[in-house]
Amino acid sequence: IEAINHTKAAGVPMIVAINKIDKPGANPQKIREELLQHEVIVEDMSGDVQDVEVSALKKTNLDKLIEAIHNQAELLELKANPDRAAEATVIEAKLDKGRGPLATVLVQRGTLKVGDVFVAGATAGKIRALTDSSGKQVKEAGPSVPVEVLGLSSVPSAGDPLTVVENEARAREVAAYRQGLLDKKRTTSAPVTLENMFADKSSKIIEFPIVIRGDVQGSTEAIVNAVNRISTDEIKVRVLSAGVGAITEGDVTLANATGAPIIG
Repeated sequence: IEAINHTKAAGVPMIVAINKIDKPGANPQKIREELLQHEVIVEDMSGDVQDVEVSALKKTNLDKLIEAIHNQAELLELKANPDRAAEATVIEAKLDKGRGPLATVLVQRGTLKVGDVFVAGATAGKIRALTDSSGKQVKEAGPSVPVEVLGLSSVPSAGDPLTVVENEARAREVAAYRQGLLDKKRTTSAPVTLENMFADKSSKIIEFPIVIRGDVQGSTEAIVNAVNRISTDEIKVRVLSAGVGAITEGDVTLANATGAPIIG
């Protein structure tokens, strides 16, 4: 239901995959009827939404689902130019112990090649290796292909645009400018310590400082959102630093100076 609402809000076409048809007693027709309550009318019910009966477990009709996606793309004339400098979006990012910062990106236009100089958010880099979804190293990735990129200087955020630029000087310039904007956004007020937290009686809200480190960007963001949501009118969580990778000496110094606990 949530996916239907998102699709409607975005005004994009929908393809329904009716899963688990390998189960005894599976009734795809019941699903088609239930979809009517949400104004989703499939082709069998004389509507215009494609539906495919699939089993992810037994891999039944997955080829038909791909075919339905291709047909929809053809109808909408969805095209991208592969012969230009690549633009992609970061889907996930993490810090790997052996390989350093890694980002999984989805190429939207152009072709991403090994050796390309790029900027992803406030991170500059040069592509040292590309790995496809099956773990094989590839030399390039065209539009709509997801690849893991090795060669970043730091971990970007999920959702950051990745853009190929002409040279390393330009990449560093753009990254530094974006980093400057991020630094400006950060609060400049003095950090709160556990000792002085209760001292200021005039202030109604108590701020609770915290340092967060996660394995991948996605889970770190989720934890930050979760702790922000549990803030109340009386006590407010203040995330001093949140990032990807192991807990560093810098995190410990920051936590020590502010009396903040570290969640790793």
